[in-house]
Amino acid sequence: MPSQKKILLRPRKWLPHPLMTLTLIIIWLFLVNTVSLGQIILGTFTGVVIPLFTKRFWPERPQIDKPLKLVRFLVFPFMADIITANLSVVRLILQRDISTLRSGFIEVPLDTTDPMVISILASVISLTPGTVTAEISHDRTTLIVHSLDIPNAHELVQFIKTRYEAPLKEIFSC
Repeated sequence: MPSQKKILLRPRKWLPHPLMTLTLIIIWLFLVNTVSLGQIILGTFTGVVIPLFTKRFWPERPQIDKPLKLVRFLVFPFMADIITANLSVVRLILQRDISTLRSGFIEVPLDTTDPMVISILASVISLTPGTVTAEISHDRTTLIVHSLDIPNAHELVQFIKTRYEAPLKEIFSC
C-alpha cells in the first residue's frame, strides 16, 4: 500500500509533461472529430503514454526564478518590440527603395552559456520582424544575426544584449 501512495503523490513520474498530455488529448479529439467517452479515454491514454515513452529525449525543464519578470518581459519589451518592428519594416519597405537598405549580418557576443537562455534569445530575435538569428557558434559564445536595416551595428548589438539577453539571464538566474 505505501508504494501506491508514493506513486499517487508523485504525478511527474507518470505525467511528466502535463501540458503536452492535454495538447495530445485535444489533438486526438480533433483528429477523430468526435467527443465520445471512448475517444476521450483513448485520447487520454495516448496523451499519457507518448510523454512517458519520450521523456528521456526531453531536456531538463528550465527553472524560472522570476516568473513575474518573465510575464513583464513577454508583454514589454517583447510584444511591444514585435509591434514596433512590424511598423518599422512596413515603413522601410514602403518609403524607401529596397536597394538602399543596409542589411547584413552582425555578431552578438553572448554573456551566457545556458542553452535555454540562448535558445529563447535566438527565438526572440527571430520573432522580431526585420531580424533573424542565422547561426549560433559551436562554442555558444556568439549569435550571428541578420538584420534588414543596420544603421549602426554596435547599437544593434547593445540593444539586443540590454533589451533581451540581460532580462532573460535574470529571469533564468544565469
